Amino acid sequence: MNAMEIGTKLVELCNQGKNHEAMQTLYAEDIVSVEAMSMPNMPAEQRGIAAIMEKGKWWADNNEVHSAKAVGPFPQGDRFIVRFTYETTFKPTGKRQTMDEMALFTVANGKIVREEFFYTA
Repeated sequence: MNAMEIGTKLVELCNQGKNHEAMQTLYAEDIVSVEAMSMPNMPAEQRGIAAIMEKGKWWADNNEVHSAKAVGPFPQGDRFIVRFTYETTFKPTGKRQTMDEMALFTVANGKIVREEFFYTA
């Protein structure tokens, strides 16, 4: 699959609430994930599918998702951008918030090899 096809599938799966399936099927084993900032006990950059899956598990365990929407992809060559909007409650504090972020994905050999997230704190 090319970047547009992978991006379309990613958006489709995320809008169906199948983020875990998207990671399992579309991400390369040696993927690099870069957040806009590090978090307590979690560096901004992580490498490998196992680390990315663990990061996703932490996020799901700590956030109640009221709504989620993915828009895109917006392709350019071997890369594409997706906009994600989430309405969540952070379980440890009970704080409800709207999260709005953009993610830049890079594709090689039919898999996502890099994801970079952009958002405000």
